[in-house]
Amino acid sequence: MNERRQISITTRITLFTAVVVSLLCGLVAIVLMIAIHRFATESLIDEITADGGRVSTQVERGRVAYPLAQNPFRNLQVIDSQGRVVAATPKMRGRPPMATFTPGSRKVATSVVCGGDFPAGECNIVVAQWAHRPEGNSIVYGATPVIAPWVDPRLAALVGGGTVLLAAAITYIGRRIATASLRPVTAIRAELDEINSTSLGRRVPVPSSDDEIHDLAVSVNHTLGRLQGAVEQQRQFASDASHDLRSPIAAMRAEVEDALLAPQETSVTKLGRTVLGGLERLQAIVHDLLTIARLDAGSPGAHDPVDLAELVATECRMRHHLRARCEFSLEPGVMVIGDRLRLGRLLTNLLDNAERHADSTVTVTVRHAPGDECDGRRFPRGVAVLEVVDDGPGIDPDKRELVFQRFARLDAARNKDTGGTGLGLPIARQIAEAGGGTLRIEDSPRGARFVLCLPLYEDAVAPLASELRERSSPVRGPERPR
Repeated sequence: MNERRQISITTRITLFTAVVVSLLCGLVAIVLMIAIHRFATESLIDEITADGGRVSTQVERGRVAYPLAQNPFRNLQVIDSQGRVVAATPKMRGRPPMATFTPGSRKVATSVVCGGDFPAGECNIVVAQWAHRPEGNSIVYGATPVIAPWVDPRLAALVGGGTVLLAAAITYIGRRIATASLRPVTAIRAELDEINSTSLGRRVPVPSSDDEIHDLAVSVNHTLGRLQGAVEQQRQFASDASHDLRSPIAAMRAEVEDALLAPQETSVTKLGRTVLGGLERLQAIVHDLLTIARLDAGSPGAHDPVDLAELVATECRMRHHLRARCEFSLEPGVMVIGDRLRLGRLLTNLLDNAERHADSTVTVTVRHAPGDECDGRRFPRGVAVLEVVDDGPGIDPDKRELVFQRFARLDAARNKDTGGTGLGLPIARQIAEAGGGTLRIEDSPRGARFVLCLPLYEDAVAPLASELRERSSPVRGPERPR
C-alpha cells in the first residue's frame, strides 16, 4: 500500500495564499465595479436631468426647439396638464406617456421603468421634472437605458484581468517568501541527516535572521551539544567501567595462574581468600553500575516521609566495625519526602567515604535551615541539611567537583582507598538531585565537609517550628566504638 504523501508546508502556504488573495482581490474587484457603476449611474442621471431641465425651460417660455435631445439614446416626452403628449423625441412619438409617476412636491423625481413604451426586457432610468405654465403645469420625462453591471466590457475585462494578475503576483511572492523562509529548515534537516555517532561534533547552520528558525537552530545545536556530552560520558563511563572490571579479574587470574604454576607455594584457603576479595570488588562495582543505570533511566523511587535524624541514627547503629569514631548532632523532626532506601544508600556512601579518609572521627549533623541557605537555591518551605565531616586531609577546592565524576578518584584516595569503586559519590549526588536537592563540598577547618540539602516535607514544617521553640539545644548522640 502506498503511503499517503503529505502536502509540503510550502505548498500549503501557497494554496492558502492563493485562496485568500483570490477572495480578497475578487471582493475588491466587485466593490470597485459597484462603485464605478454607481458613479456612472449618477452621472447619467445628471445628464438626463440636464437635458430634461433644458426642455422644461423651453416649455415654460413657450418655445420648444427640435430636436429635443442630441443623444440618440436619450428619449424625451412633454406631457401637458391634460395628460397628452405634446412633444417627444422620434422614438417616443405617437406613444403614450413613458411613465405615470410625477415629481410631486419635488422639482425632480427619478425611477426605473421596465417595459411599457420601451422594448421588451429593457429597463430605463426615467427622470420627471415640472414645467410651470399659466394654463397648467406640464411634466417633462427624460429616459435612457440603465447601465449594465459591468458598465463597459473593456472596463470589466481590465478590472478582471488586473485582479487575476494581482492575485497571481501575490501568490508567487508568497511562495517565494515561504520557500526562502523554509530554506534554513531544509539546511538544518540535511545536516541532521548527516550527523551520526561518528560525527557528533557537527552542528546545524544557524541563519543570520533573528526569528523563530534562528532560535530553533540554536536550540538544536544546544541539544546536539548535550547529546554529544552524554554520548562521550557514556563512552568514558564504559571505558572506565571496563578498566575497573578488568583490574580485579586480572588480579584473580594472576593468582590462579600462580597457584597452578606453583601449587606447593599456596593453599586452597589462601587462594580462596584472594579470589573472594576480587569477587567482592566485582560485586560492588556491578551493584554500583546497576544503581547508576536505574538512576540514569529515571526509574521513579518512593515518595514517603523520611525522618533524617532517625535514618542517621539507624545507620550509625548498624555500623559496628568503624575504623573511625562516629559522632552525630541530630535535630529532631527534620522530615523530607523521598525514597528511604535511596536516601539510606546516599548516607551509606557518604559515611563510607568519610570513614576511609578520616584520621579518627566522622561527624554527622542533621538540622533545619532557611530556604535560601543551600547553593543559592530557593526552597519555599525551608530545607533539611545533612552534613558529613571527617578529620582527614580534605579535598582541594579545585578538585571538589572532580570527586563527583564517575570512576574519578584522587591520587591520595587511590593510595589510601584500594577498595573503592569511584561511583559512591556520583551515586550520592544523583540521588540527591533526583529528590530535588543538592550535594556539594563546602569549606571546613579540617577534612572534607559534604553538605546535603533536601526540601522539607511540607506537612512537617508546622510541627517542626513549634518543636524548635521548645528546644534550646540539639540532641547529642553517643560516640561509637572504633
